[in-house]
Amino acid sequence: MRYLLCASLMLVAYGAEAEDLEPRSYANTPVGINFLLMGYSKTEGSVTANPSVPLEDGKIDIDTIVFAYARSLDVWGRSGKFDIVVPQAKLQGTALFDGEPVERYVTGLIDPRFRFSVNLYGAPALPLNEFARYQQDLIIGASLAITAPLGQYDSDRLINLGNNRWSFKPELGISKRLGALTLELSGAGTFFTDNDDFLGNRTVSQDPIYQVQGHIIYSFSNGIWAALDMTYFAGGSTSIDGASNRDFQENTRYGGTLTLPLSRNHSLKLFASNGAFTRTGSQYDAVGIVWQYRFGGGL
Repeated sequence: MRYLLCASLMLVAYGAEAEDLEPRSYANTPVGINFLLMGYSKTEGSVTANPSVPLEDGKIDIDTIVFAYARSLDVWGRSGKFDIVVPQAKLQGTALFDGEPVERYVTGLIDPRFRFSVNLYGAPALPLNEFARYQQDLIIGASLAITAPLGQYDSDRLINLGNNRWSFKPELGISKRLGALTLELSGAGTFFTDNDDFLGNRTVSQDPIYQVQGHIIYSFSNGIWAALDMTYFAGGSTSIDGASNRDFQENTRYGGTLTLPLSRNHSLKLFASNGAFTRTGSQYDAVGIVWQYRFGGGL
């Protein structure tokens, strides 16, 4: 039964990535611009276990600092982007397992993410001096995100910040501009390799997680924009040495994003999200702030 506890909690660190609410993923950007980002987020919530697991009062508290770099690209005449995200976190968790208190405190790296995206339609690659004449209509884009097993991982512990495996997330998205409003919709699937070093060389496998994400974005004339965000994902059942944990996930989250330009090169992004429905996994509230610095490309 103790291994089933892992099935309920092992994806705490992954949850923030799986349930990301990221508006304007496929917006057009002038070619050659670099982005440096640093952010902080606070996550607090509860753990919803499979009814077969004797887990009660599961609580998590995660403080995360994120460092990221991105660059806009010319991909055979279409606008694209490459980015790398490196998160570091402090996680505290407590629960009653079979009536006995258990806890975990850990700090370290979360598995970093590398992503390449390209706008396939409606967003040509343009230098900054030509971009002012560009008007968005319909954009269709695609991306591939890869998470590398470089985060903190201790094979003797149930809960870790890293997952000791690779993940691959292909995504297809559309963005439609309607005056000051922009509507966005995307669909993705995340596929996992096995973790073969879990609690005494056991092997943890996980089914794909499928996700749909939507945003309603309003752009103000002074460069400020705000978004209402929602995501739904399902799947991700796990097994240990081929034995199913019966922990199918089904989660819905909603939130909001506000971006404030500070100058030509600097901006702040504020965000918050809340779990509306959770079936196995983590239901949490998250708030955060991100500072962004833009340079290059003629800025």
